[in-house]
This record gives sequence, C-alpha cells and structure tokens, in this order.
Amino acid sequence: MTLANYQRARRLLGALHDRIHAAVIAARARQAARLSRVVGVTEADTIYLVDRIAETVILAWFEREWPRAWPVELVMEGLDERAEATTFPRGTPVSRTIFKCIVDPVDGTRGFMCDKRSAWVLTGLARQRGTRTTLADIVVSVMTELPVVKQTAFDQLSAVRGKGAAVVRRMGINLPGKRIGMSPSQARNFDHGFVSFSRFFPEGKTFLAKVEEKFWRELKVWGREGGSKVFEDQYVSTGGQVYELISGHDRLIADLRPLIPGRIGAVNRMMCCHPYDICTALILEELGGVVEDPWGRPLRSPLDTTTPVAWVGYANRTLARLARRALRKALNQRQGGRLL
Repeated sequence: MTLANYQRARRLLGALHDRIHAAVIAARARQAARLSRVVGVTEADTIYLVDRIAETVILAWFEREWPRAWPVELVMEGLDERAEATTFPRGTPVSRTIFKCIVDPVDGTRGFMCDKRSAWVLTGLARQRGTRTTLADIVVSVMTELPVVKQTAFDQLSAVRGKGAAVVRRMGINLPGKRIGMSPSQARNFDHGFVSFSRFFPEGKTFLAKVEEKFWRELKVWGREGGSKVFEDQYVSTGGQVYELISGHDRLIADLRPLIPGRIGAVNRMMCCHPYDICTALILEELGGVVEDPWGRPLRSPLDTTTPVAWVGYANRTLARLARRALRKALNQRQGGRLL
C-alpha cells in the first residue's frame, strides 16, 4: 500500500464519521429521550439505542462506499449479537482481506446521553495480520466529536502513521471545515495541570486510589501544598481522554482498571477500556505524545472487542520520563506480601 492509499483511507473514514455524526445528531433531535434505551448487552459492553443507530450507518456505509479492491474485516461491538457480516465485500474470507478496521461507534455514550460531555466516533485501520493484528499495527486513525446539544461546532482528528496528524473544526453539520492547530502540553512537570487516574465506577476505587497516592508520593507531590497544584478530570470516554491530551488540556491519564485484583477485577472486565476504545492513540503519538502500558511498553493488545487494556497517556516524552518509574514503583509496592 502506498502513502496515497493511506491518505485516501483517511479521507474515506472521515466521510464515514461525517455520516455517523449526521445520523446521531438528527436522531437526538427527533428522539433524545429514547437514545438511552438499552437494546442489548454483549461481552464487550451495554448497547444503547444511540449505539445501534451508529452501527446501522457503519454497516450500510461499508457495504456501499468502501473500495472493493481493499477487502476489509470489520471489528465492532454488537456484530456477533446481530449476526451481521464482518467482511466487506460481504462473504470475503478473512484470510483474503488486506485491512482490519476496528470501530467504536459512540465512545462516551453515557455522558452524551445525559448531555454532559461530547462523545466520540473512533476508528483504527490496520494491515491485516489475522489474529496477530494488534493496536501497534494501526496505520490510520480517525476520531470525530459528537457534541452536546448546545454546541454546534465539532472537531475531527486523523492521522497516518509516520505522516503526522490533522485537526479539522466545523461550525456545524454540512458546513466547511477549517484546519486548526492543536498540540499536547509541553509542560515539564505536573504543577498547575490536569492528571487523572480513571475510576468511573464504585468497585475498585480503593485499589486505584492507593496506586495514585503512592504515585504522587514517589514524585514528591504528596504533602507539598496539599497537592493543590494538580487537578483531575474524570471524562468517562477513552476517546475523550485522548482528545484532552491532544488538545493540551491534560498532561497524564492512566487507566489501570484491568489491574484491579480479585473478584472485583474479574467482574468488571466488561467495564474496562478495550482495544476499540484506544484505537486512536496513533493521533496523539503523531503529535508528540506517548501512549503505552503501565510498565512503559507499547500497546500490543489484539484488535478485538473484549480484551481489557490498561494504558497510560502522556502529553510529551519529558513527562513520560518523569512519571514512568514512579508509576511502576507504585504498582509494584507490596503490603504484607501482597500487591497493595
């Protein structure tokens, strides 16, 4: 595949996102109260009506718009439940596809349904390597904002591996977009900045809080002015969190939910980050940020809808070097012979 092919794929996926955006916003205008209706529960997540609307658009678009010369396997929550085709052109054996495309139709559904914060359409496109295809194989990423009711402007971000990223802002549906500059924070420490450890649900908060406390103690922030120079923001959307890093709002985000030990961790596997949630990390990386696992290794989770992913995002390499060792020590410290 040539660079021109990858750039074309980026434009095509951007067009798909535009279609999803238009359908979801139109549906909200017609039936906002019904979008939160649960229509299914899969091993990956709870499926709401707003998710189903986006999924329908995606399936129709791949059927009609994706180039037949580029056979693709689609990975998306809800496909197994609906017994839909997973390859396009339909019926193509997976072994004969050249791409694997992973999609999160609406990431941040809960906040979007309550009109609290934007949700995001997320897509990552990788060269097909069968079951060996991982997050590290993604070569094109696109993410598009689904804004709250009072907001008409929305951003679409995209990247091709090794060729940088682009951010386009539109002031409304069907209005032309304008490319804008956006870059992660270049801060060299965490003072007066936002740093968040994801803890969205009641279970597991004690474990996550202990890790975070030990992390701040390692960095000598704990006890210094009451820690009042560091703030947090619990954005219940992995795509939204990546955007906050890209835009320069946040300096570090750690999602350690898959590491919660014991029964609680096992029960909450569904409520962790999965590969489709973090499939746009490439955009942050192309803008100079860092995304890795909690021990500093590249993310190599398979492109599926069920594997729990623990990840850490840093706005820049300086912050990664500053925090990486402290986080590793916080995770490895033991009490009474047991982790934390």
